[in-house]
Amino acid sequence: RFCLPLVLASFPTMATGEEIPPVLQDSWGDFWLFRFFVNAAGYASIVVPGFLLIQYFKRRNYLETGRGICFPVIKSCVFGSEVKSVHQEDGSLPPRVEPTESSTARQVFKLLFCAAGLQVSYLTWGVLQERVMTRTYGATETDPGEKFKDSQFLVFMNRILAFTVAGLYCALTKQPRHGAPMYKYSFASLSNILSSWCQYEALKYISFPTQVLAKASKVIPVMMMGKLVSRKSYEYWEYLTAALISMGVSMFLLSSAPNRHVSTVTTFSGIVLLAGYIIFDSFTSNWQDALFTYKMSPVQMMFGVNVFSCLFTVGSLLEQGALLESLRFMARHSEFTAHAVLLSVCSACGQLFIFYTINQFGAAVFTIIMTLRQAFAILLSCLIYGHTVTVVGGLGVAVVFMALFLRVYARSRMKKRSKKLPPGETPVQKV
Repeated sequence: RFCLPLVLASFPTMATGEEIPPVLQDSWGDFWLFRFFVNAAGYASIVVPGFLLIQYFKRRNYLETGRGICFPVIKSCVFGSEVKSVHQEDGSLPPRVEPTESSTARQVFKLLFCAAGLQVSYLTWGVLQERVMTRTYGATETDPGEKFKDSQFLVFMNRILAFTVAGLYCALTKQPRHGAPMYKYSFASLSNILSSWCQYEALKYISFPTQVLAKASKVIPVMMMGKLVSRKSYEYWEYLTAALISMGVSMFLLSSAPNRHVSTVTTFSGIVLLAGYIIFDSFTSNWQDALFTYKMSPVQMMFGVNVFSCLFTVGSLLEQGALLESLRFMARHSEFTAHAVLLSVCSACGQLFIFYTINQFGAAVFTIIMTLRQAFAILLSCLIYGHTVTVVGGLGVAVVFMALFLRVYARSRMKKRSKKLPPGETPVQKV
């Protein structure tokens, strides 16, 4: 206990001469690595018994010998129907609905509606995310206020609303017959929880523009995970754009601004958390891509992943006693309550806009909209929270977004070419 503060104090910062942010000095219990292992222990208390139960049912050959009222539930969770479909183009993307006898004005209106929905949802989500994690609540002239520290509770809030929305959508609309064993969603759920936690936690140590650029560069680990998990192969332009993105992000991170605000200090902890976010998120997308070999819709995927996300987060929060403490924080600060609820609403609505946009206009249009959203998010964060960007850093941002648009253009050209291939040939898989 006495040695740990000395270890924390020795963590280097990326900016020479900057003091370690006060968040690192509060107490050893507030250190992100300690909380990470505590959260992981909470998830393990659910995962390990679940794993043992699955192995027990498989060894007993329960699918053949099982009977009783619990049989359908156990069959769905452990075995599924094992009905698989042909892997769709672009992995998890549903077949695009081509417009039939629709006027140009109607299509333009739909496109504007999708673009506005995505921009409003995720720009608001980004602004609120930075507000919740970096600013205090209840500050007065005599009281400095207090910060909300439990990132896992925010993950739980987001997932419980997404679970509710996806459940209602599946109940009210016709969905494909579900065939995947439910437990397989837990892998994507666990990595998704950890990536979201790292994303929230990183904002305590780095600026929001840095986080946005790091998220834009996740195509690199996604490609690496694709090779390891799905044995995919990539073309030369994908490696070229990945290298350009890496160069642009490096230019932004290594650029230094005079009179840099303390909140924009990039610490070693922030870099580690960003790396954790990118690695976990890359695994999530590739595992979901593999799961889509079963007959399921994107909303069913959203429902299945969020079921386990709610189970893991609420279990861990209850074991730590953090759920009641977070609810007390909400009771003390009504402003935080409004921010947390709106954060969850924006996250859930954003996911629905993603499905609708891809279904109506395809992945290329969706990628362009989301790339513009990242640029707007950096601009908005700099205007609202006073982040400074140097000329070299701005050039790095431009290189990143140029590479992203080049990636979209090259992918659209590859799709057109793949449609002209002979029936026996298959195009190279892409991310």
